[in-house]
Amino acid sequence: MRYRICAAATAISLVLAATSARAEIVVGFVTGLSGPISSIGIPNAKGIAAGAAHKSEVGGETIRIIQLDDASDPTAAVRNTRKLVEQEKVDFLIGTSGAPQTVAMATVATELNVPMIAISPIAEPAKGDGGPWVVQIPHPQLLLAQGVVADMKKRNVKTIGFIGFSDALGDLMYNSLTAAAQEAGIKVVNNERYARTDTSVMPQVLKTIAARPDAIMVGGTATPGALPVLALSERGYKGPIYGNNGMISTDFLRVAGKAADGLICPTGPVAVAEQLPDDNPIKAVALAYRDAYEKANGSKPTDGFSAYAFDGWVVFTDAARRALESGAKPGTPAFKEALRQALMSSKEVVGTHAVYNFTPQSSFGVDDRSRVLVKIEQGGWKLLP
Repeated sequence: MRYRICAAATAISLVLAATSARAEIVVGFVTGLSGPISSIGIPNAKGIAAGAAHKSEVGGETIRIIQLDDASDPTAAVRNTRKLVEQEKVDFLIGTSGAPQTVAMATVATELNVPMIAISPIAEPAKGDGGPWVVQIPHPQLLLAQGVVADMKKRNVKTIGFIGFSDALGDLMYNSLTAAAQEAGIKVVNNERYARTDTSVMPQVLKTIAARPDAIMVGGTATPGALPVLALSERGYKGPIYGNNGMISTDFLRVAGKAADGLICPTGPVAVAEQLPDDNPIKAVALAYRDAYEKANGSKPTDGFSAYAFDGWVVFTDAARRALESGAKPGTPAFKEALRQALMSSKEVVGTHAVYNFTPQSSFGVDDRSRVLVKIEQGGWKLLP
């Protein structure tokens, strides 16, 4: 099977197993290949490539991917989504790399009645004609926060400080932490924020340390998430530090260096696939993802973001298979509706981060099987019991 790649400006059209006699399913994929979120967006793109290498057709129909760069900008995400739907006539949407951009993309998808898989965590998206049109692959932040808080209780943590992004993702992480902590009887003593483009967070770190929390949670992701970790180390902070699933990348480890040792993060099982027991259903898929990633990209995966995109592809192809069984044809409103209904009835779809079950009542399809805690030790991740 051959791959043919056609590039034009910021768009990439990837044609898989092209056969002119068959209809094709067209997927619009938006990611941040440039800008401050590119350390997430580039791995996302590699994850989609791995998904295509893993499964390149559905029900005998070829799949064509049109990829656009939103440059880490919500306005560009809106523009790209409209272009994909109104000009390129895509059947399905996947994206994008940051919470503000994904919210913008999901809003357009719902307005234009195109089913979408979000690969960045967002709040529950609005419903459109006929019901919801968007589901999301990343873990709900509350589920992750509950895992972190459970570990805090084991360590007898009574108070927790927070330093996070000053955007929608930071809000989501803070609100999830406070909800989980309140239920566990742990007090959140502060709420310090910083921009992804900031070069120093020392004032926020000093204020947090002054509050004398038993532990600190960092609500920043990718390389910008390393800033508070580095500053806390510089100020000699010795208490427990908790991170998040957005820190599972070698880029984060490279920037944070030895300051990250001991950091505890909630994440999906794919980060420690080899350490999972053999009876865990996610283990086999996670290892298959690594093989597909290497086939598509020529190297081994070094992050958790590409696996979110890969899982998005796994969920999409499962829904597309069932949508085709309805008799609806790609390129028609009926097929979009069939895709939407199939997406909202996904059952026990095994990915690398989770086993997915979606319903019209919730865009989140994961449960406790999707969450593990890992500790950074000597530049790697160790599964915690």
